[in-house]
Amino acid sequence: MTNAIGAEPGIGSLAHANDPKLVRALTAAQLYYLQDLTMDAIARELHTSRSSVSRLISHARETGLVDIRIHSPLEKGAAIEKQIRDRFGVAAHVVPVGPDVSEVDRLERVSMTAARLISQFVDSNMAIGVAWGSTIGAISRHLPARDTHGTTVVQLNGAGNTQTSGIEYASEILLRFGQAFNARVQQFPVPAFFDDPATKQAMWRERSTRRVLGIQDRIDIAIFGLGSPLAEVPSRVYVGGYLEQADYRSLREDGAVGDVATVFFRADGTWKDIAMNARGTGPGIDRLRRVPRRVCVVSGTPKLPAVRGALAARVITDLVLDEELARHLVA
Repeated sequence: MTNAIGAEPGIGSLAHANDPKLVRALTAAQLYYLQDLTMDAIARELHTSRSSVSRLISHARETGLVDIRIHSPLEKGAAIEKQIRDRFGVAAHVVPVGPDVSEVDRLERVSMTAARLISQFVDSNMAIGVAWGSTIGAISRHLPARDTHGTTVVQLNGAGNTQTSGIEYASEILLRFGQAFNARVQQFPVPAFFDDPATKQAMWRERSTRRVLGIQDRIDIAIFGLGSPLAEVPSRVYVGGYLEQADYRSLREDGAVGDVATVFFRADGTWKDIAMNARGTGPGIDRLRRVPRRVCVVSGTPKLPAVRGALAARVITDLVLDEELARHLVA
């Protein structure tokens, strides 16, 4: 089987002429990927060491100067992606991961692929909605730098609970997205769940809250994982002190199988009459459906019920998942 690897060095304004390291990284990448020179040959040409060349090429990949794609006509993932597209009407991106890989490593690999894909989706003058969580936190650590202008990153759901404000955790994720895309960051400093639905309704009438809700209503791309109480890598909403025993009991009685941005849904995609959603601060699924591109990133077969429920709710346009989960989804 032959894999074709394409490299595209020199993307846009990333190669600032006043950044010597970036210029040298670009030169090394062009010599390595476009002229097929060995690292030893590049080292002689740049009058440096082979290890320095290796670091420059790595820097070129990490900063987005180089975008590597692998195209294989024999790849199993491509057939599964087509099955998912034909059956569910979404663009699938299947990440090859062996069955013996731990759930932590599986999440990391899927997140790395998702981060590079998201970087391709984002452009200048976009509003990006980000839902905090374990998966999005992993993605934020792998985002390649892409210089945009007029871009805004907005938090989709509150992160506070009775133990913490959640600002530190959520803001760290938002900050990484903002730094990756040179974007302005808008936090949403409200609880993940209000104690009383009436309190939420009152808060939603405040002008400061309406301003953030207005930004959320104008986003071009939403990025989220799927919460599930069954996952081996626990969804933060289920282990971070956000839910009490009465909440779990209420979710079981309402038949919830997962959540997106702390909005719970059932296996058939219904969600409006789930009691917890009256207290949650995430955007309703009907609001999310209006977003042009909705990227869902998920890993691990325990999340299969949540994936099926989210697909039934028609909340996904782009689905990034590991190969084992994808096989179960189309089985």
